[in-house]
Amino acid sequence: MKQVPAIMDGRFKLFERCPADLYRRAKVESVLDWHHSNLHRGAAGYTFNTVLAPAFGLALNPKAAAKYEKVLLESLAKIESVWLQREGRFLLGSGQPSIADLSLVCEIMQLEILDEKDRERIIGPYKRVLKWIDDAKNAMEPHFQEVHVILFKAKEKFHKQRYAVGSSIPQSSRKPEFHSKM
Repeated sequence: MKQVPAIMDGRFKLFERCPADLYRRAKVESVLDWHHSNLHRGAAGYTFNTVLAPAFGLALNPKAAAKYEKVLLESLAKIESVWLQREGRFLLGSGQPSIADLSLVCEIMQLEILDEKDRERIIGPYKRVLKWIDDAKNAMEPHFQEVHVILFKAKEKFHKQRYAVGSSIPQSSRKPEFHSKM
């Protein structure tokens, strides 16, 4: 069987897009399938209902946020206990990141727009997940930072607006003034 080439950036192999080994490819695909129904649902739902809703003219929804936070926490626990294996730095015990690592880490990156206390409360207990995120970021530099520039700008904007409203108001109760450009 022909080896599927990995994406190359000069000196560095960034990630294995589609492993040639069918068993490994199936494992990577299973992580990607799991991601859509679990981590994505929790992270996107929580972020939307705690921070982003006002940008779309909607009120923040603490009840929905609590529901999605549960899914998010269960997803982070599953990543830590199942997908991150002891023998490798990346998902499924690999020594190099796969497209699944990239996809899941980018999903988790949206938590950057949360209030720092909320973000730490949610992701802080998952030490292996935090190390894996750092390992993935480092393996994909400088491209990782480049593709997240807009996210970091949004983080700064949300941070400024949060503190302009007042840090004594819980984040889920705040209604910052965002106007959608859609």
